[in-house]
Amino acid sequence: MPAFAESAADPPLADSYLALLRRGEREGIAPSTEGSAVLERELPMIDLKCLTSGGARERTACADAMARAASEWGFFQVSNHGVSRALLEEMRREQARLFRLPFETKANAGLLNGSYRWGTPTATSLRHLSWSEAFHIPLASISRKDCNYGELVSLRGVMQEVADAMSRVARTVAVALAGRLGHEASAAGGAFPAGCDERTCFLRLNRYPACPFASGTFGLVPHTDSDFLTVLCQDQVGGLQLMKDARWVAVKPHPDALIVNIGDLFQAWSNNRYKSVEHKVVPNAKAERFSAAYFLCPSYDSPVGTCAEPSPYRAFTFGEYRRKVQEDVKRTGKKIGLPNFLKHSAQ
Repeated sequence: MPAFAESAADPPLADSYLALLRRGEREGIAPSTEGSAVLERELPMIDLKCLTSGGARERTACADAMARAASEWGFFQVSNHGVSRALLEEMRREQARLFRLPFETKANAGLLNGSYRWGTPTATSLRHLSWSEAFHIPLASISRKDCNYGELVSLRGVMQEVADAMSRVARTVAVALAGRLGHEASAAGGAFPAGCDERTCFLRLNRYPACPFASGTFGLVPHTDSDFLTVLCQDQVGGLQLMKDARWVAVKPHPDALIVNIGDLFQAWSNNRYKSVEHKVVPNAKAERFSAAYFLCPSYDSPVGTCAEPSPYRAFTFGEYRRKVQEDVKRTGKKIGLPNFLKHSAQ
């Protein structure tokens, strides 16, 4: 077993790993071998400038390319997105300062209103363990006076600026994708998706520490996102993988692009035209990785709706969806998601 010395800032991930490994050995379960080499691919690249300032023909071509990527990949990259590299680099520096704090400070519920997460406390096997830590922050709390930032006084402003910028990207993309399915935002009061605003969305700051058990270990376990749309900024370390044509492919990082992926709610709303694709993060044995993700979510009581009837899904709210996901994870150790809400489902 490789030696591993954790710093005072690191969560006790190695302890979790070794405990689950010993449990697996007692139960005769071998460690996962999913860490084997996979093909690296470049995601489709969409130039948002064509969508926001191009002529009618350019806008149509851009939206068509985006819809094609959302249907075939569930993921794509966007360039000329309006989020400056300087701002993203500042966010990366602030993240590093945040995650360098002592573990006890991060785990204290007072910091960022208890939004800190690490590992997978409910994991019963190595298949469920995520080698990562994160702050999963409701946007509504960023500017609240009672949100405790400790000594990181500059973090609040940078997070708010990043959230605002990513929100503009998410809404531009969402409206364009909805438009390709015949939905006109202007006809619906100018808001799509319905029920989404600065009070309902989330910003997640992620750190994936270097992992001595990188082979067969997840930085983030395979999953789909439970939102409408996710906008991701990642560094150049790499590690994001997604399921494409029934096999895992590694996403090649691009320094000037943001990654966008379809969430479960958009797949349901689009009647499965757009795909919420399973993805994971693979940790690096030598380098830590940082990312920041913006999740476009509605309020819990918002009905998800559909682009057209008939829909394969019964009516449900975001709150119902979240509760069912949590129940399934607690009961089975994994998310079931959209199949629970199919009209012909017995669930």
